[in-house]
Amino acid sequence: MSHVKPIPDGMHTVTPHLVCADAAAAIAFYQTAFGAEEQMRLAAPQGNIIHAAIRIGDSTVMLVDAFAGCGLFDPTHLGGSPVTLHLQVTDVDAVVARAVAAGATVTMPVDDAFWGDRYGKLRDPFGHEWSVATHIRDVGPDELQAAVRAMCSNDADNPGGQ
Repeated sequence: MSHVKPIPDGMHTVTPHLVCADAAAAIAFYQTAFGAEEQMRLAAPQGNIIHAAIRIGDSTVMLVDAFAGCGLFDPTHLGGSPVTLHLQVTDVDAVVARAVAAGATVTMPVDDAFWGDRYGKLRDPFGHEWSVATHIRDVGPDELQAAVRAMCSNDADNPGGQ
């Protein structure tokens, strides 16, 4: 009797699964922009990707081609995505520059953030939102809370941070 691991090696408890208008092009973009390594690709006879997996750093990201007949709609079809994928890297500036060169759009320029990360956001060519960060300093809970209070008190148009 074999012992199958319920969570296979290399997988995490939560794994993003992206629907893309062109999953093959998305894989190529993620390889160029984020150094992704393709783990597997399963294509239907007509060529559309019904399942693929890439590895970015220590994490797996699954992908599938959009297919309206199965209820699989990509962010561009839906008018955007409320989900942001977070990418923690050793050099945020280099990763964001590489992603932009590959076709991403910066939605929040990289800057030093109050919580101790150098942080920025971008949208990939397939409509998926990404935040990218490099941790640059440790911030204690009191300093963090004070920064949030100061930020919220200076934002009269956004009471409660909403």
